[in-house]
Parts: sequence; C-alpha cells; structure tokens
Amino acid sequence: MRAWAVTTPGPIETGPIELREKPDPIAREGELLVRVRACGVCRTDLHVTEGDLPVHRPSVTPGHEIVGEVVGLGDGVTDFRIGERVGVAWLHSTDGVCAYCRRGSENLCPASRYTGWDTDGGYAELATVPAEFAYRLPDDIDDVEIAPLLCAGIIGYRALLRTGLLDDGNADRAVRRLGMYGFGGSAHLCAQLAIALGIEVHVFTRGDKSQQLARDLGAASVGETYDDPPTPLDAAITFAPVGEIVPTAMRGLDRGGVLSIAGIHLSDIPTLNYERELFYEKEIRSVTANTRHDGTEFLVLAARHGVRATTHPYPMSSALQALIDLKAGAFDGAAVLVPD
Repeated sequence: MRAWAVTTPGPIETGPIELREKPDPIAREGELLVRVRACGVCRTDLHVTEGDLPVHRPSVTPGHEIVGEVVGLGDGVTDFRIGERVGVAWLHSTDGVCAYCRRGSENLCPASRYTGWDTDGGYAELATVPAEFAYRLPDDIDDVEIAPLLCAGIIGYRALLRTGLLDDGNADRAVRRLGMYGFGGSAHLCAQLAIALGIEVHVFTRGDKSQQLARDLGAASVGETYDDPPTPLDAAITFAPVGEIVPTAMRGLDRGGVLSIAGIHLSDIPTLNYERELFYEKEIRSVTANTRHDGTEFLVLAARHGVRATTHPYPMSSALQALIDLKAGAFDGAAVLVPD
C-alpha cells in the first residue's frame, strides 16, 4: 500500500516524511482492517513529524482521525461486519487491568498506545485498530466532516470537561464564561458545543480567518492572543502549544477559575506571579488523551447539537503540504486528507 512515513523527525519545511510503499497491514486477533476514506490532519501529527514527541515507532505512519470502511476482521471479532463505516482515534489500546483502567481513567494507563505514534496511522490506504477501540459513527455526518471530530473534537470535549463548567454545580449558573486561546481544529469544534450548551465563549487568537470563523460560530468576543478579556472568565482552555500564553490566560480568570491545557505538547511556561496569576484559588489542569467514554459521549453530543468541522480537503499525496499549511496557520478549521 501507499503510506506516508516519518523518516528523520525535524522541521516540517525540511520534509521529514515521505510517501512510500509499505506492506499491507493484517488484522490480527481482535482487530479490524480498515480502508481509509478520510484522515484528519491534527497538530499532534505535526509534533510527531517534527520531533516534539519522542520516536515511539521508527518510520511511523502518522494520522489518528481516521474514517474508513471495514475490509477485514481478525479472529474473534463479532461486533463489526465487512463494509461497516468506523472511526479510529488517538487512543489505540490500553492494558485494561491497571489501577487507572479499573477506576475509569484509561487515558492515564502507563501501557497506553496511540494511533500514528506507537502504531501506523491513517496517512495511508489501510490501517488496523483493535475492535474494542473503534467507534461507530453517526450516519448523517460525511467522512470529511466527521474525521476531525475523532481527535480534535474529542480532545476539545475532554478539555471542556476538565474546566468544570459542565459539572452539575456549574451547569445551572446564569452565565458561564469560557476563554479559548488559539482557534484551530479543536477549538472551533469545542466552541460550537460550548455555545450550544449555553456557555459564553470568548476567543483569543491570531489570524483574520480564525478570528472571523470564531465570530461566525457565535463567540461573544474575539481578540488577539494576548488581549485582556472583556470580562473575568470562569474558565479557559489553551489550544495553542505556546507556554507563554498561560500567564495571560491565568490573569484573565475570575476568582476560583480553572485553566485547562488541551495540548499533548507545550513549550515552557514562564514563571507565574502568585498574586496576579494563581491566588484566589485559581487552578491549572492538564489534559492527557481521552477515554473511550469521552469519545462516545462527544460523538452523541456533536450529532445532537449539529457540531460540524470547517474542513479543507487535501489529496493524500499532499499530506506534507497540509502539515506545512497547518504550521503556518494557512487555513481556518481543519485539514482532511482524502484518497487521491
């Protein structure tokens, strides 16, 4: 099969991935073989190709927002059928027996493995996934639109959960104010759901296209990345992988506010001033992957509330250019690879 492979991780402009021939994968026991019909381009793919994340699998094929058709069943698979449409996301597998898995925190499993990092992903014609980690997808969202929901959407939802704004005690408040720093693939999906759930969203981001998309989606205010919010925020999420944003976001929080950091990679956070940025019981919370429950719950909510990705399709053969454009902020929303 034709598939992209990370050769020598480095700046994306130097071409650290190449399109090559790889052996067709085989569905092992408990796995599905999936023909890729669409694969979203996530910033985590950029971190894998540029070496921000350590190499887990030499010459790995990136991509973990996969929509595809089941074309093979491994031994023991009974819950899926040939021809069924499925989604493959970032979390590829866990051990299922550790203390974290047993308490419902499988995203913290020390033995967790990830699609497009530990195993070959969706920048290819074919991919495999354990059947227990494949998602059934709503019928009324097409392949390209739903692909970014499988990571950007799910992780945005996890970040929103981590703010506490959806907790029972907060859900009944008259106004819940949320700041979003960065407005790419994940943020623009999270914003749609938050607004649908009655949360007042304030966006801080660079780029005219991203700012206009935020306005079009119903943001209460839109400003530059380091602007002060027009009102104290109950919570905030940083989507941009830039540690320098954290002090700004913390200063924008009201007393008792929570900052949720959505990225898998973040540059160093500058020294925080305790009085201005942490006092009054403000909190910083990280986000580590997601559970399958998060994914299933988000896909139901996305279908119910009409959450849709703003997408920019690229042919699979142009994956390198899609990653270059992602890094440059050349598009709003999300890029999606489709078969040539």
